[in-house]
Amino acid sequence: MNTTTHPAAPIRSVRLIGAPTDIGAGARGASMGPEALRVAGLQQALESRGLQVCDLGNLSGPANPWLPPVHGYRHLPEVVQWNQCVFDAVFAQLQQGHLPILLGGDHSLGLGSISAVARHCVEAGKKLRVLWLDAHADFNTSALTPSGNVHGMPVACLCGFGPQELTGLARMPGGGPALRADQIRQIGIRSVDAGEKRFVHEQGLEVFDMRFIDEVGMRQTMQQALAGLDDETHLHVSFDVDFLDPDIAPGVGTTVPGGPTYREAQLCMEMIADSGRLASLDVVELNPALDVRNQTALLAVDLVESLFGKSTLMRVPA
Repeated sequence: MNTTTHPAAPIRSVRLIGAPTDIGAGARGASMGPEALRVAGLQQALESRGLQVCDLGNLSGPANPWLPPVHGYRHLPEVVQWNQCVFDAVFAQLQQGHLPILLGGDHSLGLGSISAVARHCVEAGKKLRVLWLDAHADFNTSALTPSGNVHGMPVACLCGFGPQELTGLARMPGGGPALRADQIRQIGIRSVDAGEKRFVHEQGLEVFDMRFIDEVGMRQTMQQALAGLDDETHLHVSFDVDFLDPDIAPGVGTTVPGGPTYREAQLCMEMIADSGRLASLDVVELNPALDVRNQTALLAVDLVESLFGKSTLMRVPA
């Protein structure tokens, strides 16, 4: 009789980090996003996937003063403070071997989160791939932005275009930006300002916009977005809930018609899960003040669960 035993696969350790602020947004309410995700059962959903989950609660930061832009930025000092808090929290969990999930809050917080991931990858000798799931390219600058809202600028800042307080957050060796354009794949884009569009093209970002998804389908889109990942790649997903079509996800401050359907979004998440590379995550821009009976939060939790292995797959996996 063969009595050989094999060690059980290690249980993945997840840390939830709330950042309750709408400091970078143009509408109030995203500050309530973390609690809405908790009420929708995020921790329980992840634990049902066999994950070890610890909710670290909410970070503290400055209140939203709701002021007009100064030199092209709204609330820059407060945005910097919040992102420094996020950077410190996310970086600490990565260094301890945990998978951090940032619960936003608006998408300006992706600056702190991804800066922490980028710095961690440099120290760990890992390659980095960022999937930016969003209706917007978020590649504005103070010269291009029509609003001054920093949640429209995080990708540009991560690539080095913006105030030094934000572009230097990762403190990368040599003083370079947190990200290169070739490390990012943007998916679901369908609302880009004219000057921002020119800037995206100039910098060579790889953008899978909704026309591309309509033409080739979500499966081919995700195959291309995930191409080249290997054991040495850290995959970060920054999931802005306005990525989804507002017919199924009304609880966001910047709805844009024509986003992915429920099935397209599920396929996107399942293919990310199939890659086996997901190592950090943002869930941002959920605005319960604009939601209907928390349906957007419930959908977000459903999709996050799919990122961690819940699947509609009935056939035997290849």
